[in-house]
Amino acid sequence: MDNGAVIPTTFLTLDEAGALLRMLDDPARLWPLLLDLMARHLPCDACALLRHDGRSSDALLVPLATRGLSPDTLGRRFALDDHPRLRAIADAEGGPLRFPPDCELPDPYDGLIPDLKQRLHVHDCVGAPLSVDGRRWGMLTLDALNEGRFDGWEGAIAAWARLAADLATAAERRAALTDGGSPGIREIDDPPADLESGTVGTSPAMAALLTEIDTVAASDLVVLVLGETGVGKELVARRLHARSSRAAGPLVHVNCAALPDALVESELFGHVRGAFSGAVSDRRGKFELADGGTLFLDEVGELPLAAQAKMLRVLQNGEIQRVGSDRHITVNVRVIAATNRDLAAEVREGRFRADVYHRLSVYPLQVPPLRDRGTDILRLAGLFLERNRARLGLRNLRLSAAAERRMLSYPWPGNVRELEHAIGRGAIRARAARPPDGGVLTLTPADLGLEEVGEGIAAPMAAMPLPRLPDSPAEMPVEGLPLRDAMEELQRRMIHDRLNRHGGNWAKAAGSLGLDRSNLFRLAKRLGLRE
Repeated sequence: MDNGAVIPTTFLTLDEAGALLRMLDDPARLWPLLLDLMARHLPCDACALLRHDGRSSDALLVPLATRGLSPDTLGRRFALDDHPRLRAIADAEGGPLRFPPDCELPDPYDGLIPDLKQRLHVHDCVGAPLSVDGRRWGMLTLDALNEGRFDGWEGAIAAWARLAADLATAAERRAALTDGGSPGIREIDDPPADLESGTVGTSPAMAALLTEIDTVAASDLVVLVLGETGVGKELVARRLHARSSRAAGPLVHVNCAALPDALVESELFGHVRGAFSGAVSDRRGKFELADGGTLFLDEVGELPLAAQAKMLRVLQNGEIQRVGSDRHITVNVRVIAATNRDLAAEVREGRFRADVYHRLSVYPLQVPPLRDRGTDILRLAGLFLERNRARLGLRNLRLSAAAERRMLSYPWPGNVRELEHAIGRGAIRARAARPPDGGVLTLTPADLGLEEVGEGIAAPMAAMPLPRLPDSPAEMPVEGLPLRDAMEELQRRMIHDRLNRHGGNWAKAAGSLGLDRSNLFRLAKRLGLRE
């Protein structure tokens, strides 16, 4: 093919090969399909496609698609310096690299492959580096929980790695032709996300926002970013600037809520020597500092009315006047403003000028709250889990199944900021409370401070009670639950009932259930019945 893709038909059906070719223009669908086919044809418990982030000198790997791994894996960022196995794969020459089962190098996916038998550690691991036009592009990884799973499959794995590299080459060349440029290291957009900036999204709400951001970024329109506290409004502003024609210019951030009323005008527009007591020299304001770039007015709803009146001129025609000066200065600035207030209501109440509001809201962007982002919550959690894993020196840091469910049902009044802090606190508390299992630490809802109390809002971390057994099995109805959840609830009922029968004696309860006591302890811990 003229696009560089060579689809082998020795291990793919014609329908499968055709489906891959049809998705070359849509990498967000291409890579998951490739891994689906791999999982169907190869004996692996998990597989992943990771790409080097060219913005960080190839030192960071970003998952583009995974199969058989926990949902938060897609949000993680794997630094090669922190993951020696991934480093070894990246530096491998001559094809796939298979690690022996007794390899002492920690596996980055330990604890991330959901397994009903609670096996946390990978025992068979193969990785293949991928190159595009002679440069490092990424890697393909395959993992199994059982030793020897990939015996005799080395040739097939190498063929799949060649296919992945061919597809990556073809997709990049097609994209370069569409963009009118030449192939090269492109910013990662598959899936359409930028986790390091916090603007993550495959949920409909975030995917729509990202598309809208990238559309308006190319213009010079004034943008008003709206949303609750902690949703990432500043990060949206950064993306708007980075994707604009002003990206090479400055991005100046002003927190309007932190400006003293007496100094607001001086901070924004500058002043001349002698304009007021303490003005010992001329000083440029934030509008001048942002000349040729972008000025981000965070918490713009906090600006006093007097400053709003003076800002109208610069919004209209790009002219400012330093405090104490009669001279007008022309600046070339794109303004992005953000607020968690309802500015239309503020206008009606007389607390915000209508003319300034209409100048700022030329293009409003509403950032959805975290509770409306679906499983994107778990992707963001993955980013924060990996950061805390490295900070605490753990082999891995993961979420229990109960913690994942609670994260998806919790309302997150503090949004992304609250999520980040919950994981940071939870990791520290869990690390202090119990030893990791082979270096893998699992966070529970109690660790995160997300146990259901009151109206569904989590209790403060310091006040969180230990998990309790319900007073009766009737407190745990299973009607309407998915099969897996219903089975877990039934297990909780039975354990609770046997403990009641035997006066809380775990050894006798285990014997009546046909289990060893240590196995019952592990099961109860997984079900949230025991710390």
